[in-house]
Amino acid sequence: MSSQRWDLAFIVRDDFYVTGDVFSTFSPEQNGGWTDLHSPEYIERYGTNPVWRDYRRNHKGGIPPQKTRKTCIRGDKICGNPCPICRDPNVIVHHQNVKLLQQFISPHTGMLYDPTRTGVCMKQQKKLHVAINTAKDHGLLPFEIPFVEFSGEDYSNSHDAVGSTPPPPSLTSGDTWYKWYGEITPDENEVAKVKKTYKAYLKSAN
Repeated sequence: MSSQRWDLAFIVRDDFYVTGDVFSTFSPEQNGGWTDLHSPEYIERYGTNPVWRDYRRNHKGGIPPQKTRKTCIRGDKICGNPCPICRDPNVIVHHQNVKLLQQFISPHTGMLYDPTRTGVCMKQQKKLHVAINTAKDHGLLPFEIPFVEFSGEDYSNSHDAVGSTPPPPSLTSGDTWYKWYGEITPDENEVAKVKKTYKAYLKSAN
């Protein structure tokens, strides 16, 4: 098999992932990664379970932390008991590594598992979120779009809110714009207070 083409190969590296008859320039021999998630090396370490299945984080007390750590690798230092992705250099998130991404997606809802369930750090959780969205945009991962049935009323311009504005009524001298405004009788006491307050600004009636 040529190194430029990998049929049904699931590359667990962040350089490239191919499946089926997609061509790739990725060479697993040069990057040292697994060429198949069903390889003996992968099965010997994880079996048929996801990479996060048997992971347990060490913590103080009987109550586990509500959030996972921000990152497992800070510079050249690796924290104790790193997350399932940071502990294995052969497992690197990439949007074309569909088989790996499917391990972190719920088969019932199609949503990404919460990091408190998988145990991945927040840095790798963000990478998973970006990789899954990119894979969906490229058509590598299926996703459901809710069906919305549109009716003709949604696009009609006969409704008052979207229809044409009626022309203004022809007003005669002394008529108000709103008919209900002419039926209001103001309180004489309130009118007297307003006139007294703004007496200096009111024009004298001649």
